[in-house]
Amino acid sequence: MNRKLRMGMIGGGKDAFIGAVHRIAANMDGLIELSCAALSSRADVAKESAKALFLPDNKAYTSYEEMIETESKLPAEERMDFVSIVTPNFAHFGPAMMALEKGFHVMIEKPMTFTLEEAKLLQKKVEETGLLLGLTHTYAGYPMVKQAKQMIREGALGKIRKIWVEYPQGWLSNLTEKTGNVQAAWRTDPKRSGKAGCMGDIGTHAAHLAEYISGLKISKLCADLNIMVPGRPLDDDGNVLLRFDNGAAGVLMASQVAAGEENALKIRIYGEKGGLEWAQHEPNTLIVKWLDKPVEIYRAGGGYLGSFAKHNTRTPGGHPEGYLEAFANIYRNFALTLSAKLDGSQPTPEMLDFPTVQEGVRGMAFIDLVVASSASTEKWTEFKV
Repeated sequence: MNRKLRMGMIGGGKDAFIGAVHRIAANMDGLIELSCAALSSRADVAKESAKALFLPDNKAYTSYEEMIETESKLPAEERMDFVSIVTPNFAHFGPAMMALEKGFHVMIEKPMTFTLEEAKLLQKKVEETGLLLGLTHTYAGYPMVKQAKQMIREGALGKIRKIWVEYPQGWLSNLTEKTGNVQAAWRTDPKRSGKAGCMGDIGTHAAHLAEYISGLKISKLCADLNIMVPGRPLDDDGNVLLRFDNGAAGVLMASQVAAGEENALKIRIYGEKGGLEWAQHEPNTLIVKWLDKPVEIYRAGGGYLGSFAKHNTRTPGGHPEGYLEAFANIYRNFALTLSAKLDGSQPTPEMLDFPTVQEGVRGMAFIDLVVASSASTEKWTEFKV
């Protein structure tokens, strides 16, 4: 490609947290430019937000329908190449489906849709069109997460036996949604968030990370969801026992009422020969523990790392990289794959290493199944997609 990819954005206007994160991530490697946007469902906010981002008036749309329809009629050298959807969960499916139907590639926030049925429809449309759909499971973008995945795939730990993944936060320890916190309000509202609260918001991240690093698939689960804050309609805490398709056992904990915790995502995976540990609070470090030799500490930027970690590292060792860079790695790999596709060339395995519609469907199935399992008297619920 001899130009930047042109991105359209839906949602993410002023005062929206995740929209700014997406724009920073997309811009970080100089591969993508924001060319048009429908930044809010409110026309005045959409226009005001677009002006703050210096978008021209004819590229500042007041609805996603207007943007997608108008852009689809522009000459190829003027219209957007893909759309980034950063709206709350209930507003994912409509713009994603319309974009695919009009021939545009899609990047979308997780969870991918409001329901599993919607997710399956998107998957079918992606398969029909051959278009790309990327999913921002951010934590898969960290270099040391990719190092862990590559080590397990190459057999360094032997057969995987045990997976612990935990994601405690404390920001919903009070009824924050009743005090004007917009982020809390929609995440705890079944009409906007979906049938799960905590498990839909951060439990899906934990489940994806367990499958992504281990290379295994959850085959069945046993869930216990809780509402700890009186007056809240959706779960704010939960524990899940997991079984994986190779027989490995797992434990997943997600809570947004773990008072004092910030964003303490952590995973430990153990095989026949050893184990590894990664924590989002110390993302540039991977701890590898061996059965018959001393513990090893792997650091981002090290020359001894595998090709996937190196591909996703921007700075030399000792120069910390974090959340924004990990987010940017998802966009970078998506952009490199899309550019190769537009050029008619073959992307490398490292470029193709970003979450797709398949992970989106599994994420929605996870939400459905933990809710069903928690309500059931049966010990195990089969993981069916």
